[in-house]
Amino acid sequence: MLAKTETLIEALPYLQRYAGATFVVKYGGHAMGDVELARDFAEDIVLLKAVGINPVVVHGGGPQIGAMLKRLGIETAFVDGLRVTDAATAQVAEMVLAGSINKELVGWINAAGGTAAGISGKDAHLIRAAKVTRTKRDPDSYIEQVVDLGFVGEPEHIDRTIIDVLIAANIVPVIAPVGMGADGHTYNINADTMAGAIAGAIGAKRLFLLTDVAGVLAKDGSMLTDLDAAAISGLVADGTISGGMIPKIETCVAAVAAGVDAAVILDGRVPHAMLLEIFTRAGAGTLVHA
Repeated sequence: MLAKTETLIEALPYLQRYAGATFVVKYGGHAMGDVELARDFAEDIVLLKAVGINPVVVHGGGPQIGAMLKRLGIETAFVDGLRVTDAATAQVAEMVLAGSINKELVGWINAAGGTAAGISGKDAHLIRAAKVTRTKRDPDSYIEQVVDLGFVGEPEHIDRTIIDVLIAANIVPVIAPVGMGADGHTYNINADTMAGAIAGAIGAKRLFLLTDVAGVLAKDGSMLTDLDAAAISGLVADGTISGGMIPKIETCVAAVAAGVDAAVILDGRVPHAMLLEIFTRAGAGTLVHA
């Protein structure tokens, strides 16, 4: 009982600091497929709302999209971690993201005692998307070639109205990462990128990227808990930050540059990792700040 009391006392200054603040939480990775972890995550979101914090959830769904494409016999490829998305793949991605995953997550939050509403970036003009292109160097000619990723986009403009309306009504927005382009097409958007863009656009206090890794690790395997843009540049240059961690850390840096106080990369497979990060001195992930 004493330990629980001490935990509450430790949390008190953080409860006071974040009262009324908005947090954007990207929920993704394989933790989404674990029922117990999904329940823990929903309880964390409801607790944040109960103590006066306004959580905004943006979710991914890459593994689930991949499983559905495989079931339907649709082959797909990746370029720099982004799924090449033709018209058929785009339809499946929207069906999975804005349909089954979105509503399942809404159901978990509501079942935990919260009030959540599921939307996508297409609702109320929330996200206007711009088509993403990538270049690849030909190994023989060394000429840069443009790679067409199909219906893969990135946020070009954000209209925060629907988020403000839901927060004002004490409803937790749960957002699927698809958006509408100026050309009228639907675009699949990387969930990390979308969460970071939304966090900057709404002036969030914190951005949390819940993923399948503990955070940014040093070369000796220890966790790097406190980073700024200068330190990150050095870590990328010496290879400490590499591969799939680079776009995540770039999302954090961009969000902080857009006005978010800090961004955190957390292991979503650890029960209640977000609460440990928010309400304890030790934290639980890698924090990126200005």
